Amino acid sequence: MKKFISLILVLTLMCSLFVGCASKDEEANTGSGESSVVEIDFWNFPNYTVIDEQPGKYEEQLVAAFEAKNPGIKVNVQMIDFKSGPEKINTAIAAGTAPDVLYDAPGRIISWGKDGALARLNDMIDEGVKSNVSESILRASRDGDNYYMYPTHHAPFMMAFNKTKLEELGLMDMVNLEGNRAWTVDEFEALLKALNDAGERGPIVFASSQGGDQGTRAFIANLYDSPITNDDLTAYTVNSDNGAKSLQWMKDMIEAGYLENGSAYDAGTAIDEFVAGRVAGTLLWSPGLQKIYAEKYDFETVFLPYPNSADPKLEFLVGGLCVLNNGDDAKIEASKKFVDFIANDPEWGAKNIESTGSFPVDKRIKVNYEGAHMDYNSSMSDFYSTYYNTIPGFVEMRTYWFPTLQAVINGDKEAQEALDDFVEKSNATIK
Repeated sequence: MKKFISLILVLTLMCSLFVGCASKDEEANTGSGESSVVEIDFWNFPNYTVIDEQPGKYEEQLVAAFEAKNPGIKVNVQMIDFKSGPEKINTAIAAGTAPDVLYDAPGRIISWGKDGALARLNDMIDEGVKSNVSESILRASRDGDNYYMYPTHHAPFMMAFNKTKLEELGLMDMVNLEGNRAWTVDEFEALLKALNDAGERGPIVFASSQGGDQGTRAFIANLYDSPITNDDLTAYTVNSDNGAKSLQWMKDMIEAGYLENGSAYDAGTAIDEFVAGRVAGTLLWSPGLQKIYAEKYDFETVFLPYPNSADPKLEFLVGGLCVLNNGDDAKIEASKKFVDFIANDPEWGAKNIESTGSFPVDKRIKVNYEGAHMDYNSSMSDFYSTYYNTIPGFVEMRTYWFPTLQAVINGDKEAQEALDDFVEKSNATIK
């Protein structure tokens, strides 16, 4: 009887061991436990190539390539748009439902970092990165000593005209195509008048939302040389005499019919009007926008800096990626691997930058572009102005800019009054 009981105990122990091993094998196969697949969410604005008019298709190919090299990580892609995307991100962060990886620009990214929503990327910004990326771009990617954005590409924001239309009207000789293509306010006004005389609409001064507002701020800042901020980024200064002169000139051009009243237009709608050929120019254009809209227009464009009495001073895009701190170390590490793949993979690093139509921030990455317009845009990095998008309160400042334009366009405020009000409110956001 004792032998029988002992045999039963041995068999029971063996069964337990067998079940335990089976459970571990099942854990490994089903993706639970230590060897489980880490799942992360990637939200992206439509900055990469749009394949077959399907936003997100390129991103799916990118993710498939990453997952093939990293079978322990699964990436879910969600596309967001420029109009509703920023608010959607803020809402998700506040609700604790934020994605793990985001593509954006420093203005919002550094703000989220200051608020504690992001994981630090200091371990990714090694000496190789620091020695091959300009200090101005590195500075835009961090708050103090903490890096919150991994920068990948840059490009200037400028304006553009429908070159085909200008040639048809015999007006191309009014456009400077030499060197940096700098031109004066008087030369710009002469072209606008000629277009108006020919029955054509000039660029739209869009002012219904903050999207694309870098274009209208740079436009005003350049006209009579009135910087948006001081050099040490401690105060907004666009309410100078020259700033008021610029804003008043804009109002006068709208009243003359040379520029279009865009108080009801956002940047996207204004660009759509340009792409459709219904206006002759746009106050916001870039190599990336040209690439995104390439299939939607059938004319040649000409890039131009904003009119300025001296050399142009351009705002510029710095694009990059951030990792949300959702309290899961495994997801943070998986997200960093994904960011590194997007930026530095031997095949996809350069391919992703080419897909944006921009230029690599890292000198080690080489891209191949064809076309004189890309050579010109690349050369304009020499005219990048002070980068103020990471000033504390930058996100809030943007909410004051477009109402300032609206108030002047619609005659509710004089130019100086509107800019004084804008600067007072904006300086309060810094403090």
